[in-house]
Amino acid sequence: MNPSPPELHLRYPELAATLPHLPLGRRPTPLTRLAVPGRGNRLWCKDDSGFGDGGWGGNKVRKLEWILPDVTARGARRILTVGALGTNWGLATTRYARTLGVDTELALVDQPMDEHVRAQLARIHAAGATVHRTRTKARTIAAAPWLFARHPMSYYLPAGGSTPLGTVGYVEAALELAAQVRRREMPEPAAVVTAVGSGGTAAGLVLGMRLAGMRTRVVAVVVNDTLPLAARNLLGLARRTERLLRDRGARLGPVDLAPGSLLVTRRWLGPGYGHRTAEADAAIGIAAAAGLTLDPVYTAKAFAAALALDRHPMFGDAPIVFVDTHGPRAG
Repeated sequence: MNPSPPELHLRYPELAATLPHLPLGRRPTPLTRLAVPGRGNRLWCKDDSGFGDGGWGGNKVRKLEWILPDVTARGARRILTVGALGTNWGLATTRYARTLGVDTELALVDQPMDEHVRAQLARIHAAGATVHRTRTKARTIAAAPWLFARHPMSYYLPAGGSTPLGTVGYVEAALELAAQVRRREMPEPAAVVTAVGSGGTAAGLVLGMRLAGMRTRVVAVVVNDTLPLAARNLLGLARRTERLLRDRGARLGPVDLAPGSLLVTRRWLGPGYGHRTAEADAAIGIAAAAGLTLDPVYTAKAFAAALALDRHPMFGDAPIVFVDTHGPRAG
């Protein structure tokens, strides 16, 4: 585990006392230039898939580093949250909250069932989550009063942990990437590409890039058609996160969250959340040849987008960074 403070605390030391951080993974996560035959060879990977020390990692753990201190500070003994049957968020929350003596209760909606989802659901049960298969978004909303009545002191988190506090996790990741650029581990990228299932990762990256003074655009590859994930929604979450940092005492100065800082695309979504696509399946094979293991729901669709952008002239010759947000495959 890193003994050093997070980049956010180094840049804004006034936040150390007001915005506590629980280190759950080793930083910085690695940057690697990808060799992809037949492509423009501008692709790099920031590999967050190994971030975490609890048998499951990825972008959800970065969010939990900032959320869990608030859970314990409020004295909550149980987290209530939502997702789909194969939720990475639900699994990561269950595993890391349990290390603090906090239980997790999940309301899960249906998604297309395959071996990937079956294995993930088995992991969720094995981790000790209490699971309610609410099947649809409407039924989940209808069940909410009953769930809160059973556990009135619970801490509620939306899908993916994409609250302003959770979004801070990817403000931190963007500041980390900026520090790697300053150390000349890579040139400043033209774009950072990430899958978008609930919005917190993309919103945090946008805000973090602007705080770091980088011109890098964030390309948000929408993989979820059940939540509002247009540019206005993601930039709105970034602005709420900016307000959180200011409210906690950060002396930020002006922050330009103009629409041009973010490109949102639904081109690789396919029929909907959890549905495989031919392009994503092809991307899994290409990624494997480059040493990456992707999942079919999130990262394969984002990598398919990154492969297309690698050939696109809109970003010139500057590097494009694909953020691998999926958790480790073992466990």
